[in-house]
Amino acid sequence: MGGAGALVAAGAAGYAGRDEIRRWWWRTSGRERPRTDGVLDHPGAEWVAASSANWRRAQRPDDYTVDRVVIHVVQGGYGDALRVFRDPLHEAAAHYVVRKDGHIAQTVRELDVAFHSGNRRFNERSIGIEHEGYVDRPGDFTDAMYVSSARLTARICARYRIPVDRAHIVAHSEVPGTDHTDPGPHWDWGRYLRLVREAPVS
Repeated sequence: MGGAGALVAAGAAGYAGRDEIRRWWWRTSGRERPRTDGVLDHPGAEWVAASSANWRRAQRPDDYTVDRVVIHVVQGGYGDALRVFRDPLHEAAAHYVVRKDGHIAQTVRELDVAFHSGNRRFNERSIGIEHEGYVDRPGDFTDAMYVSSARLTARICARYRIPVDRAHIVAHSEVPGTDHTDPGPHWDWGRYLRLVREAPVS
C-alpha cells in the first residue's frame, strides 16, 4: 500500500500547473456546456441531487484533468449517505453512492467538483464513489456491490482514459492529508480491479 500511496502523490505539482492554465482559459473563454437538471453520467443510476453547498460547479475535463477514482465506504447505510449529501451543513458529497444490492445513486455531475476526499486538488481531479457499509464488516461488501461499482468505475475510466490500476483507482485513505481509513482492510482490491477490467464499457 505504501508504494501505491507514493504513486498517488507523485506528479501533483505538474498536474496543478497544467490545469491552472486550462481552468482559467475555460472560465474566460465564455464557453460552457449546456446543462439539464437530473441528467445522468451513468445509465441506470438514480438522480438524488446533493446540496449545492457540497460541490463546486466546473467544466471537467475541460478545466480540470480527471485522472483518479476514489473509493469510499459510508460508515453507514445508503440512505444515510444520501441524507447527509443533501444537507448543506455537511460540507461533503461524492459523485455516486452504491447500495449493497448494486443500485447506484448519482448525487453530483461528473463535470462538477464534489467535496469528497478532503483534499482540494484530489477533489478537482477525481470521481468519488461511496459504498454502503462499514469498514470493519466484510460482509457489507456484497457480490452485487462489487460488480455494480466495477461497471461504474470501468465506464469512468473509459470516459476519461484513466488507467485501471492502483495508482489511479485509490482508497480514500490514500489521499494525501486525509484522516480517513476507508474502504479499509476488507475491501478486495484484487477482485475489484479484475472486475473493472472485465466490465463492459459500452
